[in-house]
Amino acid sequence: MKKLIGILVLLIAVVAAWWFGGPYLTVHGLSKAIEQRDTARLERYVDFPRVRTSLRAQLNDYLVRQAGPEVAASPFGALLYGLGDQLGGAAVDTMVTPTGIGAMMQGHVLWKRGRNELQGGEALGATEPARPLKNAEHHFEALDRFVVDVDRGPGQPPLKVVLEPQGLRWKVVDLQLGMSGSP
Repeated sequence: MKKLIGILVLLIAVVAAWWFGGPYLTVHGLSKAIEQRDTARLERYVDFPRVRTSLRAQLNDYLVRQAGPEVAASPFGALLYGLGDQLGGAAVDTMVTPTGIGAMMQGHVLWKRGRNELQGGEALGATEPARPLKNAEHHFEALDRFVVDVDRGPGQPPLKVVLEPQGLRWKVVDLQLGMSGSP
């Protein structure tokens, strides 16, 4: 009987360690994939369809808020909103893919090279790797929702990276950009 209780306690401890350690392992893997510009590995940690849906909704909400109630209610405003939705949605659909993320990472390399942010100061040296999650803060909002707050610099609201379990892995399911404000 004692062996059965011991095995049960051990099993519960292993499951709890996986559950509460999983998001931290995901954040670490995500950070390494970004640093190494490995878009194939990035796919393991990001649920791209859910992130695209969320970003499209945030962009649409932002456009409506910026337009104001008078413009949104007019026929011309509805036309502009529809055009903005199509263009913004197409941009989100293009950029929030492994290929789009890879292109942004290449842009980051060119930007760093242009600003002379190179390892060792050598003209042909490698650029300093991107480390957006380096000083991020992590916490559980619920048992099945883990949030990483990424500081984007002075005057910018933090980026919230939301992880949820999917099968045996935790994945990024939402990026909350903090786009708000009224006209």
